[in-house]
Amino acid sequence: MIGLILMVIGGIIAIIGGIGLIRFPDVYTRTHAQTLSNVGGCCLILFGVFLEGFYSIFSIKALFLIVFIFLTAPIGAHIIAKAAYKSGIKPRVVRDEWKKIKK
Repeated sequence: MIGLILMVIGGIIAIIGGIGLIRFPDVYTRTHAQTLSNVGGCCLILFGVFLEGFYSIFSIKALFLIVFIFLTAPIGAHIIAKAAYKSGIKPRVVRDEWKKIKK
């Protein structure tokens, strides 16, 4: 039962992240929404799968996927944001912290 609740909450977070991808104005806030839906939504769904099929091969696969997503999604979002910044897309912020860092 707890696994099903986690899967529903993960699905809701994934839907909210998808709406954020559509609604947010620039690439930097969109990468935030993408990472939220990836890490928050996907990992909660996979953790629910892990709890529902505790003694099966699916639980082991779900656990490996959770670790893989936790390791790769934030790195990918950082790379996308850094590439957008280096290509000249300006962030919509008051103060640009990356200007101080040498390119």
